Amino acid sequence: MALSDVALCARALVMIGAAPISSFEEDTAEAEIARLLYPTIRDGMLAGYPWRFAARGVWLARLASGDDGQGPQGGRHLFALPRDFIRLLSLENDGGKITRFELRDRAVVCDGETAWLSYVGRLAEGSFPPWFDLALIARLAAEFCLPLTESSTRAEYLFKRSEDQFRQARLADAQQSTPQAIEGFSLIAARG
Repeated sequence: MALSDVALCARALVMIGAAPISSFEEDTAEAEIARLLYPTIRDGMLAGYPWRFAARGVWLARLASGDDGQGPQGGRHLFALPRDFIRLLSLENDGGKITRFELRDRAVVCDGETAWLSYVGRLAEGSFPPWFDLALIARLAAEFCLPLTESSTRAEYLFKRSEDQFRQARLADAQQSTPQAIEGFSLIAARG
């Protein structure tokens, strides 16, 4: 069952014994805390691991010459990052991986005329798999606990629980594809 941002927060609130919310616009402490913390916690969870379910790829649009502060003479160009960008996974062009780059305010500077970005992107909550929902709910509960209950003991317990859920979610996500084989590794050849 796909959960919305409000439903995820409501479940986290129930976990700490607080009243669930039905909207971020409610005039309650629970709604205010959820509204303020949810976007940052969601994005932090997405950035915390190279999730397969949130992986995206796109050819980047090159910004006009002169906007990059480097000039085209060095072969360095400025490329705009997508609006849903959370975390860079890899950067490539027609010649292979780009190893020298710099992220700047919603852009990336790198050598080359083109750039293919593999990245973790922000997506609709309804697209989250169940294992990520559970990890996010556990983290939200841990983050909401102290401001709403003032119980540092309960918050500490919930943070430990959220780390366990995060580990389980990473494992589940890693099992969603065939592992990449290590090829051309000298120690494997040396085993004979």
